[in-house]
Amino acid sequence: MKLAVVCPHFAPDSAPTGVVITRIVEELAARGHELHVVTALPWYRHHRIEPGWEGRLVRKETTEWGTIRRIHPFPGPDKHSLPRRAVGFAGFSALAGLTGLRGGRVDGVLAMSPPLTMGVTGWGIHLVRRGPLVFNVQDVFPDAAIEAGAITNRHIVRLSTWLERVSYRRSAAVTVLSDDLKDNVVAKLPADQRHKVRVIPNFVDTQAIRPGDRMTPYRTELGIGDEPVVLYAGNVGFSQSLDLVFAAARHRPDVTFLINGGGSARIALQQQAADLTNVRFGDYQPAQRLSEVLATGDIHLVPLKRGLARSSVPSKTYSILAAGRPVLASIDEGTEVAKVVESAGAGLSVAPDDPAAFVAALDSLLAMPDRCAVMGAAGRSWVEQWASPAAVAAAYEALFVELLNR
Repeated sequence: MKLAVVCPHFAPDSAPTGVVITRIVEELAARGHELHVVTALPWYRHHRIEPGWEGRLVRKETTEWGTIRRIHPFPGPDKHSLPRRAVGFAGFSALAGLTGLRGGRVDGVLAMSPPLTMGVTGWGIHLVRRGPLVFNVQDVFPDAAIEAGAITNRHIVRLSTWLERVSYRRSAAVTVLSDDLKDNVVAKLPADQRHKVRVIPNFVDTQAIRPGDRMTPYRTELGIGDEPVVLYAGNVGFSQSLDLVFAAARHRPDVTFLINGGGSARIALQQQAADLTNVRFGDYQPAQRLSEVLATGDIHLVPLKRGLARSSVPSKTYSILAAGRPVLASIDEGTEVAKVVESAGAGLSVAPDDPAAFVAALDSLLAMPDRCAVMGAAGRSWVEQWASPAAVAAAYEALFVELLNR
């Protein structure tokens, strides 16, 4: 098959969704398919175009499996400004749509969201290049932003909701990461279109991420000793209940709490933690150091604010399992992460936004390092069986074949 792919990030960009779509493309290419990717110039790490990529609005690369066209992402200097980010996303999506019209007819179009505007971009490419559109939804927008309080303007909410439904209805199929997200999307479609929503989970590269010695070079770089490290690694945004970390840090001064990553909430969190000597902040590291960074933590956190787990699935969960570390999730009961942690026997899950329950669960894990080792091994075993890149690529291949035959 010849497939067009439009996505906001692609290697060497370090965004988690970029890692996901890059590997899916590579796996589909290994299965003999031709792929043509339209994406942004690398910009995620510092919210500006990476050195060496500046100077051109569009760059084209030819690969052994097709092409990559990288376009300007229009990042704003203030990543905290939602209106500025919305304008940037709109500009990127429009340019991506125009760029993606080139290349003749395809057998399928794969568009990844967020940003939500990628749905309309993918639809425009479909109209010209004719392949059925598969809309991959990583987070259900605007629900996640509304729940997190990032969007409050009713006009923006109304526009986003309209755009969301248009994107779903114009797609031949909508893929989501979990049954929770499927229920969310299905409820927004008419009865005769609900069959188009499919669950295809994200994968984790169990070859690149492996259990490692806890005494990593990264600990040394950060000045951390051999004390227990409780680690949050990922986007530091307003969807995560990272204030729970501060409650736990005050309760356990013998433990180092490491928040590793960047995002719109990091500056505010650093200010809140100014008096906590056992709370550290680390920056994003190159992809080749991910396994080492994850090995640095003895216990990993997946904290998500109440209500968000039905519109978002933190992909970091699978990476933690691959690293062989136990998970402490503060997340809505019965949602995907809570079910995975329970079924895999890979950690503990407590109600969201409950500091007392969170601290009590953390205490129980810290008191039983042998049990934590068993949980970590169980998580590694689970992810090796259920979340391989090859299985995810095969699912997308089968979906496009089904749509073409239909």
